[in-house]
Amino acid sequence: MKTAESNYAESKYLGRYWHALEDGRIQCDLCPRDCKLHEGQRGLCFVRQNIGGQMILTTYGRSSGFCIDPIEKKPLNHFYPGSSVFSFGTAGCNLACKFCQNWDISKAKDMDRLMDQASPQEIARTAEHYGCKSVAFTYNDPVIFAEYAMDAADASHARGLKTVAVTAGYIQPAARRDFYAKMDAANVDLKGFTDEFYLKLCAGHLQPVLDTLSYIHHETQCWLEITTLLIPGQNDSDQEITNLSQWIAKELGPEVPLHFSAFHPDYKMMDTPATPSATLGRARKIAMDAGLHYVYTGNVHDPAGDTTYCPSCKAALIERDWYQINAYHLDDTGHCPHCGTLIAGHFEHFSGQFGRQCIPVGIHLQRT
Repeated sequence: MKTAESNYAESKYLGRYWHALEDGRIQCDLCPRDCKLHEGQRGLCFVRQNIGGQMILTTYGRSSGFCIDPIEKKPLNHFYPGSSVFSFGTAGCNLACKFCQNWDISKAKDMDRLMDQASPQEIARTAEHYGCKSVAFTYNDPVIFAEYAMDAADASHARGLKTVAVTAGYIQPAARRDFYAKMDAANVDLKGFTDEFYLKLCAGHLQPVLDTLSYIHHETQCWLEITTLLIPGQNDSDQEITNLSQWIAKELGPEVPLHFSAFHPDYKMMDTPATPSATLGRARKIAMDAGLHYVYTGNVHDPAGDTTYCPSCKAALIERDWYQINAYHLDDTGHCPHCGTLIAGHFEHFSGQFGRQCIPVGIHLQRT
């Protein structure tokens, strides 16, 4: 005879975003792919499966690993700088990016990779145990494990922790509304600024991502930062960078931070050269000329591109070298001490930093 506890244990693996079709298949309603699945078939993400006419979440409660990171690694430069974040992901992805830099996780179809098991409550408990400010759903896209991430977000909020999504933003409106209501901050990959780029290199479309960015910024309390990985010859032209930057300035506003990150040869683009540092510097200047206040560079050594400057008086306010903060000049409420300008973001009293270390950890199982 099943107990209430065993019934809950089974029901938590059932997806929330799907409906039955007249031909016996089910349709996934989580992302714009609208995968239509026969019995036993999995979606493109590989982790949402039709079993017995229901959408089953094959990775709920299972992780590819846990790590404590600096928040700047997500990257989030305006969300409690210097704090530590408890990071985890699962496996699979709902895009098919040929340049994926986490392909061993996001493209994994071997569920044996998911060696660590943890309930949402155990995740929150462990993050609190290690003194983390927030919990990040990252490494692979949390959209595909949205139910697990949202449950972990609820458990984290119950313990006073913040939540962070690192995502490509490829999600349908109903799921988008539920998901971002649970997130305190997000870094969204805007992978390029043409539909051709998304079709050719990601097997997706641009517009759903733009819709997600607009929704987060205008309809939620979730803090937003954007990352664009610049790939030589693909999305790094002056015109595309200008169009991208002008869209952000017009549709989202100049205070949304933008990170330009360097590509390195990986996955199915091993013959494409790494992004030169000069390309990131050029992109940063274009974006700032378009009116954006906070533009950063990543995956290269560039202290100037890591530093937060006051948009009014141009003073260096948070001086970084990679993920290390070398000087912090904001007051506790996020104002420039020189001219009083309020810097966009979430800040608090700065009494130290986690630094550039990344510490793999196991789940803390003590019951409290």
